[in-house]
Amino acid sequence: MGKIIAVANQKGGVGKTTTCINLAAALKKRNRKVLLADCDPQGNSTSGMGVSKDRLPNIYDLIVRGRSLRECVESTPFGDVLPANRELSGATVELVDMEAREYVLKNALLPAREEYDYIFIDCPPSLELLTVNALAAADSVLIPVQCEYYALEGIADLMQSVRLTKRTLNPALEIQGIVLTMYDSRTNFSEQVAAEVEKFFAGSVYRTRIPRAVRIAESPSHGLPVIKYDRMSRGSRAYLHLADEFLKREE
Repeated sequence: MGKIIAVANQKGGVGKTTTCINLAAALKKRNRKVLLADCDPQGNSTSGMGVSKDRLPNIYDLIVRGRSLRECVESTPFGDVLPANRELSGATVELVDMEAREYVLKNALLPAREEYDYIFIDCPPSLELLTVNALAAADSVLIPVQCEYYALEGIADLMQSVRLTKRTLNPALEIQGIVLTMYDSRTNFSEQVAAEVEKFFAGSVYRTRIPRAVRIAESPSHGLPVIKYDRMSRGSRAYLHLADEFLKREE
């Protein structure tokens, strides 16, 4: 049975979507069956995997209009994608009146557990009903953390949300791990942030650190994961190492 992993951080700009795209693509390259469910109305995971945001039906049709998972999934060379666009922003309002509204996404993704090894959910950078649905559906949470001053503040907010979800909606929810992103080995500051995160979350932080790299930043504009855009780049190698470390933890 496939495992559902929410990729989340309530602080924006931490490399959440980039990590979601590239980890999924790296696991696909390691011969795992992967689905990336874009739960962010910005749809950046969708376009970053080379799928048009105008593609219909999409995740909105899945959770609001009751379309089947198979209808809504788009296959790519880097893994399957459950696309999203701005239409999804209206789902928060429409879900409010639904029965068991916190579990709509969980129920919709049940068939995916039989088809995929890993299902990644790219969450919005805020605690809203879509994020609550993602946390209620997930087996674990993967947390990208940017190596910058406010990093721990962002984690603290998310951990509070995880504890609340465990207590009220999903007692089995676990922390899958913490990934340090935008790491700059040339600065002492990045190392200081990394040391602080490792101090507070001993055993949960991945050894692989994702560097601040031009190729990682460029690849989404080409609709490609960095491992395809420039497979020999530092960013590509980092995400492949992360995938290997991920599989070692999981399998």
